[in-house]
Amino acid sequence: MPALTAADLQTLAAARRKLENPGLAVRLSNHLGSPLEKGMAKLPASWREKLGGVAHEALSRAMSTAAGTLGKEQKEASPRLHKVLGSLSGAGGGAFGLPGLTVEIPVSTVLIMRAILDIARAHGEDIASPETRLAALEVFALGGPGSADDAAESGYYAVRAALATAIGEATRHVAANGLGQQGAPALVRLLTMVATRYKIQLTQKAASMLIPGLGAAAGATVNLLFMQHFQAMSEGHFTLRRLERKYGADVVKAAYLAAG
Repeated sequence: MPALTAADLQTLAAARRKLENPGLAVRLSNHLGSPLEKGMAKLPASWREKLGGVAHEALSRAMSTAAGTLGKEQKEASPRLHKVLGSLSGAGGGAFGLPGLTVEIPVSTVLIMRAILDIARAHGEDIASPETRLAALEVFALGGPGSADDAAESGYYAVRAALATAIGEATRHVAANGLGQQGAPALVRLLTMVATRYKIQLTQKAASMLIPGLGAAAGATVNLLFMQHFQAMSEGHFTLRRLERKYGADVVKAAYLAAG
């Protein structure tokens, strides 16, 4: 395969900056400051456990519904629209504190998945394809390095490597059976792996609901940061997938690692 052109190397470098920037936990701390740490300390253990199930269910719902709200024709992404929708969803959930999260998280997760697929479509992906939807699900596991992030020790390709086997099994399953059987072991395994990482980010969201006096404002701010984070991860991820289709995965990975 040919080496990347100078222009594509610049495109890859820009994608790498998005994917390797500080993780969501760092961004939340920078915006909300020390009150977020206090909220983490106050978060009941029962909620920490509950968020795992909420994350899994939210991702499963997003997989099956988000693509249906988008047209199939390729067009430019609409990041501003999704930021507005995400902020409104967060404000509504934040007004009700922790109890509101059980309703708000599934809604915001569908909106995030929609934003991810919107970006995927802009990069030439077929959003009706199960493979594209699985690649979109993968984005929820991308946190980037950060002191409070569960992926702190790993970068973009390390996360993809950790999910590779589960992605492969799920891809073979949906190729034969479609996405309708989401209780199938291959899909459950992948959803569980992604939900484990997504739960870390949702724990930060739950903690923000416990910051005194913020409520709806905190919900809107946190959801805006969530949306910005996943849109950046999506831009990087689907840029690399587009380059991989052009040059081959190994060539792109080598160039990415060399850029570090």
